[in-house]
Amino acid sequence: MLLPYFLLGSAFGVVIVEAEVVSWFRIQEMFRFDAFHMYGIIGTAVLTAAISLLTIKRLGLRGPDGTPLGLAPKRLGTGVQYLAGGTMFGLGWALTGACPGPLVALVGAGTPVMLVAILSALVGTWTYGQLRPRLPH
Repeated sequence: MLLPYFLLGSAFGVVIVEAEVVSWFRIQEMFRFDAFHMYGIIGTAVLTAAISLLTIKRLGLRGPDGTPLGLAPKRLGTGVQYLAGGTMFGLGWALTGACPGPLVALVGAGTPVMLVAILSALVGTWTYGQLRPRLPH
């Protein structure tokens, strides 16, 4: 039952490795504003997500339980939580040279040190889950 997801994930891993999305040098180029490569990939992903969400909304698609698919509206407030979260995400990305998406692909491509980043991401996610009830949302 999980085989299709495994195959899709494996194909995604191959694509991001071949497109050099997992390359530390490409990521550093992006953070130094030396190349457009990563910005083009990220922009394409954002555009694809926007078109997909618009299509889901226009078609009125629903989940298996009958609830409408889509994103819940966000309350911006002061934006401090987005600034703090984005800063932590960006620092982690800049320090490790990888965002969470390609971590497993990097391990599969022969960079086992990324297991530390995977473990750190899991610990951070667990910590957030524990603190979430006490955080302002």
